Amino acid sequence: MSENSQRPILGVSAVVFHQGKVLLVKRGKNPGRGLWSLPGGKVEFGETVRTGALREVLEETDVRVQIGKLVGIYDIVTDDAHFVIACFTAVASKPTIKVGGDADDAAFFGVDELKNFALAPNTLQAIEDAQGLIQI
Repeated sequence: MSENSQRPILGVSAVVFHQGKVLLVKRGKNPGRGLWSLPGGKVEFGETVRTGALREVLEETDVRVQIGKLVGIYDIVTDDAHFVIACFTAVASKPTIKVGGDADDAAFFGVDELKNFALAPNTLQAIEDAQGLIQI
């Protein structure tokens, strides 16, 4: 393990709601290739976590959002990396999806549809946590 891989990596994500559904992306790259997750990624140098969340949603889905409340801070720890992810609520103001960035696919789903999905760690927990913070 290199010195950099021994330090947590700051990431962001957003639970994006539209008409009672939540936006998920199918990851096209590792970590988590092939898993469905919230749109998100690494925070860039000089970028606030809120700005990073807006950027990541836009890059991966082209969906315009309004960032809301902090849902929580979630850790993903593997043998190779430690990600610390700040997750926010968001509401889609332009819900038309155009897949890009690190995503292979993206769509809005009802929460009840997610039981049989291969989800990235903390995805369902973050969605459940966000539901209590926003009226959908």
